[in-house]
Amino acid sequence: MSEQLYDFGMVGLGVMGRNFLLNVADNGYSIIGLDTDKGRAAAIEAEAEGKPAKGTTDMKTFVAALKTPRKIMLLVPAGKIVDAVINSLLEFVEPGDLIIDGGNSFFVDTDRRLAHLKDKKIDFLGVGVSGGAKGARFGPSIMPGGTKRAYNKVRKILEAVSAKVGGEPCVAYMGKGSAGNYVKMVHNGIEYAMMQLLAESYDILKHIGRLSNAELHAAFAKYNRGRLRSFLVEITAAIFQQEDELGKGMLIDKILDKAKQKGTGKWTSQNAMDFGIPVPTIDAAVTMRGISALKSEREAAAEVLKVRTSKAKVDKNQLVKTVGDALYFAFITAYAQGLALLADASREKKYGLDMEAIARIWRGGCIIRAALLEDIRQAYSAQPELPNLMVDPAFAKKLRSTQAATRGMIKQAIDAGIPTLAFSTSLAYFDAYRDGRLPLNLVQAQRDHFGSHTYERTDREGIFHTEWK
Repeated sequence: MSEQLYDFGMVGLGVMGRNFLLNVADNGYSIIGLDTDKGRAAAIEAEAEGKPAKGTTDMKTFVAALKTPRKIMLLVPAGKIVDAVINSLLEFVEPGDLIIDGGNSFFVDTDRRLAHLKDKKIDFLGVGVSGGAKGARFGPSIMPGGTKRAYNKVRKILEAVSAKVGGEPCVAYMGKGSAGNYVKMVHNGIEYAMMQLLAESYDILKHIGRLSNAELHAAFAKYNRGRLRSFLVEITAAIFQQEDELGKGMLIDKILDKAKQKGTGKWTSQNAMDFGIPVPTIDAAVTMRGISALKSEREAAAEVLKVRTSKAKVDKNQLVKTVGDALYFAFITAYAQGLALLADASREKKYGLDMEAIARIWRGGCIIRAALLEDIRQAYSAQPELPNLMVDPAFAKKLRSTQAATRGMIKQAIDAGIPTLAFSTSLAYFDAYRDGRLPLNLVQAQRDHFGSHTYERTDREGIFHTEWK
């Protein structure tokens, strides 16, 4: 009898790669994994629990053991390692085979790899995968981009392993070229914004409301039972119950306040600026991570500049409600900014993104999954060309009903010296977007005054310049 041939191969058997591959096996497909670590390669067969599975450290063996056209996924660190693996695979793969990059690759790199592999007649997909290690194992949200032909080769497998909401798989073809990686990048930008908004909510509840960790858990658990129900709110509630295994008290109070980042949030901000699309809440989240890294400077500045001035008593229950309303308002604006960027990028790069489909596959599996996304899906289903989520009638009503709470909470934070950069930019974005007459006429006058950059007028067509006195 001939040797077993496998349906699906994975390069990189770290936590994400191993879990995704086992998920594939659970759904009835035979699997083979490749890793330079002998222990990881050997473990995959045992972890598959009797299902058709193999692990190897030899690339030639790995490629030869796959059914044609081969379906090979990479879950390795983004950057040069992806290129190195692809170049090694090219020695053994054949025209018509499919290589899938499932890491957080920069979309520009994906476009380059697509062009390189097209010349060699190798199909390629840049695929965003969200959900962390647990999502990879039991059902992530999956965002594939490339040719429709390439996607169809692996569509059934991706639909099988993805998360499900109401029986619908949380995977859909995103569009041409690097569409999948671009959508995942913006997903992560929204994720940055939501995490920063939750951190600012925590700061306000803790230092203005003086909520204990137990009360903080109760507050966020309450949020998660209502319209703020989401994965990030759920895990935030759980965090306040985690005891410190290395000392006394709760773990949250022992964690250093320096947030790290892998770059996807920054990429979102940078690319939004390139396209001229405002994403101020995402920008604020990236900025706050940068400020958090200045730990020693912040501690020194606290001695000189003084902070935390409020000692007024507040009604805890009322504050919890106010913060919840503000969080709902700001979550909507964060989604609105990210989705507006996606719509513009789709036009600029001719991705052909379907906004309703994006909202649909984000409802389950991914880090930013939330009850709000069903409402967002419905909004784009009714108006596929919706210019901004905030002008959808249902969302406009939600924002109008929570803006007063947002303003009040920000005022309290300002009086207490508590930074609310993400909340403040969310509110400013809302106010600016709905203002039919911004003061940027003065900026245009200034530009023309010092640099003869010209301006347009409100009362007649054309381009004008003035010799200013």
